[in-house]
Amino acid sequence: MQNLNNKVNNFFSNIDGLASLFFRFGIGIAFIIHGLGKFPLPPQGLIDYFGLSPMLASTVAISELLTGLVLIISGFIKNPFGNILTRLSGLNITILMITILIFAHKDWFFTTKLFTSEQIFLLIGGIYFLIKGNRT
Repeated sequence: MQNLNNKVNNFFSNIDGLASLFFRFGIGIAFIIHGLGKFPLPPQGLIDYFGLSPMLASTVAISELLTGLVLIISGFIKNPFGNILTRLSGLNITILMITILIFAHKDWFFTTKLFTSEQIFLLIGGIYFLIKGNRT
């Protein structure tokens, strides 16, 4: 069993950096899609459903779009600036998702609905990149 474990570890050690890259692209693309889904600006759905001002609703849409783009791009910037951009993207995702869960889905807390939703995984992704930055 140890021999098999060593072989599996050796195989995956060669492609270990791809795990964070796949996760980064998945979370980033999800945010880009969510942001683009709120265009054209101002997003009337946010204004009607949450009673947001046109300016705040537009800020949410642009923030989601830019956060996804920056999260993806910052992974290719191999210096402290890229690391900070990744962490800022993670912070923004975390803030956005907590806010969304509180205002749009407060009835989901501690239910199976929360843990089977896309939102909880986006929140977890934001926390991951906030903590980890560009370290793989």
